[in-house]
Amino acid sequence: MAKTSAKSNRPSATAASATPAPAPASSPVSRSGRFGTGPAADVAAFSESISFDWQLWRHDIRGSLAHAAMLKKIGILTAAELQAIQTGFAEITADVEAGRFVWNPQLEDVHMNLEAELTRRVPAGAKLHTARSRNDQVALDVRLWLRDEMDVLAGELRALQAALVRLGARNETVLIPGYTHLQRAQPVYFAHHLLAYVEMLQRDAGRLQDARQRLNVCPLGSGALAGSTLPLDREFVALQLGFVDERGRPRVTQNSMDGVSDRDFMVEFCAVAALMAVHLSRLSEDIILWFSSEFSFIRIGDAYTTGSSLMPQKKNPDIAELTRGKTGRVVGNLMSLLTLLKGLPMTYNRDLQEDKERLFDTTHTIRACVRLTGAMLDQTEVNTATCAAAARDPQLLATDLADYLVRRGLPFRQAHHVVGAVVARAEKLGRPLNELSVAEYQSVSAEFGADVLSTFDLERAMARRSITGAPGTREVRKQLARWQKLLA
Repeated sequence: MAKTSAKSNRPSATAASATPAPAPASSPVSRSGRFGTGPAADVAAFSESISFDWQLWRHDIRGSLAHAAMLKKIGILTAAELQAIQTGFAEITADVEAGRFVWNPQLEDVHMNLEAELTRRVPAGAKLHTARSRNDQVALDVRLWLRDEMDVLAGELRALQAALVRLGARNETVLIPGYTHLQRAQPVYFAHHLLAYVEMLQRDAGRLQDARQRLNVCPLGSGALAGSTLPLDREFVALQLGFVDERGRPRVTQNSMDGVSDRDFMVEFCAVAALMAVHLSRLSEDIILWFSSEFSFIRIGDAYTTGSSLMPQKKNPDIAELTRGKTGRVVGNLMSLLTLLKGLPMTYNRDLQEDKERLFDTTHTIRACVRLTGAMLDQTEVNTATCAAAARDPQLLATDLADYLVRRGLPFRQAHHVVGAVVARAEKLGRPLNELSVAEYQSVSAEFGADVLSTFDLERAMARRSITGAPGTREVRKQLARWQKLLA
């Protein structure tokens, strides 16, 4: 992953809001010769973005180096000037990584900060902005940054799937009640329940990859909105930066106005992340229930739980609860982006400065949730005795009892009614279904045979669930093996 932290030199909101020091006269500040004075202090504080878009620094430099190489290719820069720019950026990179670089809020954003410092060190830096606008520059930077983040997230998502599979494989024979309406319904293997989330996350992975394909198009060369009169080689830049199709051919945006104003790729990623967060929230809810004293199906390691400031006995599933809670901010960021874009005319509008905080927050939040959920699952154990006791509830096999009658020729609707009557009889007598006598069954329906009580053999009941996708013994083992191979 390309690092996006800058150690101690990260600009704080407080620092960015303070009255900034005057920029050096040679700095390429955004207010050009058109203006007689600089912006008022409160305007500068209100409009700066360096307090958050500093995260793009590595990608801004990467894009600038590709642009500089292209400018040399078309004769705008000499070989010596390109070499000086490359050396200057290497020095700046070292300074940022070491925490020595000072971000100046008066220069507004990451682009101006880096270009000003390059120009201070390297006179040829003044040529770097040739045929480039901050409009296509930021569109490029965000695509590069998000592409890296999506690639890392894809790996973290895969690791979470692997953690779910590992937990299932460690408890392959454990049965629990499956629930509908949070009421006990039918028996399932614990591993089968976990594998349901593996399937969900696989769809998330597919959506992530699909969104990445649409993101991976180079907008640089669009200029402010109308391209350039210079003979730019956009395809060269795209190749330099990895904006290529499956056959290695360069991919560049085909409309300069769309190139600078398109934020669909952000919205699409945030939509993928929102659904992913919903899936994590549902998993978290199951974990919270299973961890409760009322269920007591699982134990979570101390490193992934917290205590109470008042009640010494408490052990709380905070990682799961926070993941469930953070879903709200991820969904909210998606709504914020959609609302931001809905009334914007072509092409670039300053409103778009507001897109990055929403994108950054979504990306950092979803990645943290994915990573910590996987780590928590690796520190989770199953209370097998509690699960076994819950799974032995004979009412879980009431549907199997109806299937028993279907195999004996009774229409399912009629079989359903008959079993309902048996359940009512058992409740009236205060006895579980498996403790009614054959005679008591036959008093409800003559279709019950002498072997009716064999329906409550849980091992045989699970073996009968043999169709693809069912929670049967053989099928769950097969699905675990399939996912272990896929995720290896």
